[in-house]
Amino acid sequence: MNSRQENYPKAILFDLLTALLDSWSLWNRSAESVEAGRAWRAEYLRLTYGCGRYVDYQALVRQSAQIVGLPPSAPLALAANWLTLEPWPEAADVLSRLKGRTKLAVVTNCSERLGRQAAAILPVQWDVIVTAEEAGAYKPDSRPYRLALKKLGVEARDAAFVAGSSYDMFGTAAIGLCTYWHNRIGLPLVTGAQPPAIESPALDSLDAWASHFNCAH
Repeated sequence: MNSRQENYPKAILFDLLTALLDSWSLWNRSAESVEAGRAWRAEYLRLTYGCGRYVDYQALVRQSAQIVGLPPSAPLALAANWLTLEPWPEAADVLSRLKGRTKLAVVTNCSERLGRQAAAILPVQWDVIVTAEEAGAYKPDSRPYRLALKKLGVEARDAAFVAGSSYDMFGTAAIGLCTYWHNRIGLPLVTGAQPPAIESPALDSLDAWASHFNCAH
């Protein structure tokens, strides 16, 4: 193992539906407008990240649609088109560069079935996939992150997390996971969340950041 590889964290954990997959576009198509889709997606994020104990994922999708005034056809369209989720353009290349240098895991606020279907869209052999349903709680509750680390056999201090939403920073800060925030659409940091180690509008710099992994805990 060369010195470059030795600097990598032992594992990198990923948020799935925002950090690696363009779920924003799917929500927008299902809501039939960008404005409605973003409002729906934001409300869904607020509900899931504020939920704690796991409740039916699709019920939260329906609830968030109702709150922002969307018809029942919107969550039905989301479910019907789930497998049309697409990775961000650079995601596959970044993951291929990381594979073999560090363990790769998904930690997603999703049901077991939908989470695994979405993870399979990406062309990578995951070491671990943890869903909110399996963990019994939604992020930023510590249980999903801790379950993934336990399955990986890695301590939090030796791992990193790639967030798609700053809500994740509440959970990663609580257990000491160094965090890269892939803030694709330029969202503000959620009030009270700890700033990440790095914030980027893309995944392109993840490999370089990980290769010089040195987060203070």
